[in-house]
Amino acid sequence: MDYGHALEFGAFITPAAANPDVPVLLSQAAEASGLDLVTFQDHPYQPAFLDTWTLMSFVAARTDSIRIAPNVLNVPLRPPAVVARAAASLDLLSGGRFDLALGSGGFWDAIEAMGGGRLTPGQAVTALEEAIDVIRELWDTSERRGAFTDGQYHRVHGAKRGPSPAHRIPIWIGAYKPRMLALTGRKGDGWLPSLGYMKPGDLARGNAAIDTAAQSAGRDPREIRRLLNVGQLAADPREFAERLTQLALEDGIGTFILAGDDPRLLQSFGQEVAPAVRELVARERGARGTVEGPVRPAAALAARREGIAYDDVPAGLTAIEPGDFGYGDVRSTYMRGGAPGIVLQPDSPAQVAEAVAFARRHPGLPLAVRSGGHGISGRSTNDGGIVIDLRRLDAIEVLDEDRRLVRIGPGARWMQVAAALGEHGWALTSGDYGGVGVGGLATAGGIGFLAREHGLTIDHLRAVEVVLADGSIVRADADTHSELFWAARGAGGNIGIVMAFEFEVDEVGDVGWAQLAFEVDDLAGFLEGYGRIVEGSPRDLTVFLLAGGPRPGQPQVVQLYGVVDSDDPDTIIARLQPFAELAPLVQQSVQVASYAQIMANADLGPQHGAGEPHSRSGLIEHVTPAFAETAARMLASGAIPFFQLRAVGGAVADVAEDATAYAHRSANFSVVALGSDAQRLDAQWQTLAGHTAGMYLSFDSSERPERIAEAFPPATLERLRAVKAAYDPTCVFRDNFAIEPAVDAA
Repeated sequence: MDYGHALEFGAFITPAAANPDVPVLLSQAAEASGLDLVTFQDHPYQPAFLDTWTLMSFVAARTDSIRIAPNVLNVPLRPPAVVARAAASLDLLSGGRFDLALGSGGFWDAIEAMGGGRLTPGQAVTALEEAIDVIRELWDTSERRGAFTDGQYHRVHGAKRGPSPAHRIPIWIGAYKPRMLALTGRKGDGWLPSLGYMKPGDLARGNAAIDTAAQSAGRDPREIRRLLNVGQLAADPREFAERLTQLALEDGIGTFILAGDDPRLLQSFGQEVAPAVRELVARERGARGTVEGPVRPAAALAARREGIAYDDVPAGLTAIEPGDFGYGDVRSTYMRGGAPGIVLQPDSPAQVAEAVAFARRHPGLPLAVRSGGHGISGRSTNDGGIVIDLRRLDAIEVLDEDRRLVRIGPGARWMQVAAALGEHGWALTSGDYGGVGVGGLATAGGIGFLAREHGLTIDHLRAVEVVLADGSIVRADADTHSELFWAARGAGGNIGIVMAFEFEVDEVGDVGWAQLAFEVDDLAGFLEGYGRIVEGSPRDLTVFLLAGGPRPGQPQVVQLYGVVDSDDPDTIIARLQPFAELAPLVQQSVQVASYAQIMANADLGPQHGAGEPHSRSGLIEHVTPAFAETAARMLASGAIPFFQLRAVGGAVADVAEDATAYAHRSANFSVVALGSDAQRLDAQWQTLAGHTAGMYLSFDSSERPERIAEAFPPATLERLRAVKAAYDPTCVFRDNFAIEPAVDAA
């Protein structure tokens, strides 16, 4: 039986404590010889051996590419919850180079002497199965709730999940007897026996038992890799290779692990035997028509969504499906739960073009484009559709230091951008949260902490590289594809996928960073005062306001936070002092900091948003008494737990309204309201909407058709429809506040 597994070769090295450098040096020799894997036995009760976990960690630090695994881990002396954490940690630290092999026990006198419990063979199998469940449960970080298993020997009750490993760590099982073989078929990713312990026919019988158990569990037997610990089966490398070839083709062995501590033997195994085996097996598989490669697990196949041609994904383009390792970390966004049918992660403009072509072949499916995944408006995930995830396109480079011209990929986060620019004494205004992706913000507008002094993020844009709906890649600037460049600055999600942004950034030194909290009795008066002070302040001040709903028995607290572009304490205090006269301060923090330090406020790890948050957005020129009274009543309703005013104005208004697709240049403030109940939010927002003129797309999650006309004035919308007709006439990009293409009357 040949399962078609790609062949791998490894070393089984004695973890001798007498000369602790030796196993490390042998591991390095195995790597230098081209071997794929180095493994170590785990006998914690043996004082002549180094501790296996400690040794594996040390070897991981002293090697670069070879994978590392125990052979096999002694589960009775290794609590599975601790094993899960240790394995994930070593996998992360080694860059995804750790594999896990488990054993049920044996040597019970020694185990009992070390404090472990003695188990019967049947109990040991049950305990091992429970341990596997615990380990996999703790590795599954797709859910926020604690992990719960309730086994007889191993259980966790509300244990914190994670960390998530760098890759899907396979669990191999050292098995010989029927119950262990059946467990391997049901739950193992690999079978790892030693040839020296086996009699003729044992491999075939073991494979048959595993295959039967796998099929009974609804699994494809090819999901389970067959590994084998071997000695030197022949002195002659060619004869050795022929013996291993027979084991590969007749007994399905895909990984051969040579037990031995002779560096010359390891070198011969890696440089002579392994290539010969690969050549012989490839020749025979070609003659037999055997397909070589990994098999997608049956459980993953069952999780596929209808209407997606999964086998049509272009070669080389990373695709993550439901049921795949890592899907839980890419399905949702910062605030919203999602369940896309496939997530494509291109790493070049050419691959983005391939992803767009794949989407064109699925015109009936939702299409989401994701940069950072903050996505308040919800357009960076979906249910059952395609997500093009740009996280790998995150390069940041300086093109022209004299012009302060930089090129930034859409998958970079603003925290990373601020850090990179800060090394040069530069900054680019970019929202208020470092975890936001460049792509979404830099195509919508970009209302950040430097807006009143330096304008919107898009006002610094000098060129874009765009993948269009037809898959072509174009560069757009003021002179080339000028209408496309115009549309990219404010409605970029409608006209293509921007692969690179070229920005001319500002010189910005240390600034004043203020975080103030006020106890407010007269909310309307406070709002009006905030607006008046901001509009009357020099442009070097940009301060945002944040308020929530009433809390029973507690005073109303309003927060102000933002930047004064000065490193002079007297100037900073002078700019902030008028706010201190609006209401009593209950908390304050004012410090001189770099812009990079201010933006270093995010966790760039996986996002596990849940549910469906609802937000509404508007733009206003002034915080009038009528607006302030209405906003205060809206907050008093309790339907709005999050209400924000962002200062715009200043330099933003210096740009002509028709210069970019972001047109509402006269607005001095952006208004945002979030709520968990869409109907209550909409009902309250209607009372405020009459005071707004315009809307900022990134902060509005509604699907109302009229929101397009709110975001774009008539002349702007007409121009956008013409651009849409020219560059995306079939509306490939239809799920991000879609603009209808103009119809040619002719």
